[in-house]
Amino acid sequence: MSLCAQSISLELGGKPVITQLDIQLDPAKIVTISGPNGAGKSSLLRVLTGEWTPSSGNVSMDSVQIENCSIRKIAQSLAVMPQHSSLNFAFSCEEVVELGRTPHATGTKIDREIAHSALESVDGDQLAKRLYTELSGGEKQRVQLARVLAQIWQPEPGQSRYLLLDEPTASFDLAHQRLTLDVLRRLASEGVGILVVMHDLNLAAQLADTMVLMKQGRIMTTGQAEHVMQASLIREVFDVDVSIVKHPRHGRPSALL
Repeated sequence: MSLCAQSISLELGGKPVITQLDIQLDPAKIVTISGPNGAGKSSLLRVLTGEWTPSSGNVSMDSVQIENCSIRKIAQSLAVMPQHSSLNFAFSCEEVVELGRTPHATGTKIDREIAHSALESVDGDQLAKRLYTELSGGEKQRVQLARVLAQIWQPEPGQSRYLLLDEPTASFDLAHQRLTLDVLRRLASEGVGILVVMHDLNLAAQLADTMVLMKQGRIMTTGQAEHVMQASLIREVFDVDVSIVKHPRHGRPSALL
């Protein structure tokens, strides 16, 4: 049981975006992907969800080729939070979160209860009745996070759950960054496989079971934080010199400029 990409390549407009890339997301594990702008991170997420078809290679979810899965089955098992949302309708925040329940046939009462719990988990219960279009950027981000949490809140019988997030903490203050990491760890402990694109290497190192560094559409290295957070590797990928220290609280490596 896994979400797996094997030897995938992607070309857009005749230019290579991803080249011969392999990646696997297992249930109950957290994988982070980091890299400079243009590394292909967001494109990889679109290929993993089936939104984009790779030029070569294949993507499977629980041993079934993703192109052979129905849209509904994908949506029941796989929730995706893009970096930007184009939602401009004057929905209340609870209505936005309830959209995450669309693939499921659990009924209005249960869907509302799950939406409320999802909002509460991201410190957004006080936003429930407010119009989404009137929120700040960080508040919108929390509502969108609640929406995808609601989508995979309960497992469907016999199906795994996967959560793909593109820069979920980019608009958050420190307290909500910490809260988000705690929420993701809890979901992983409940069996959800989580893949997170993050620019912040130190947050990625704190969160990940496996870190991935990408550059120019290729995976440069993958492994535990202690393996990936090496000054020489970071210089190769990001073209910047850093010092690596052990964080005094959680003991994971951190990069200092």
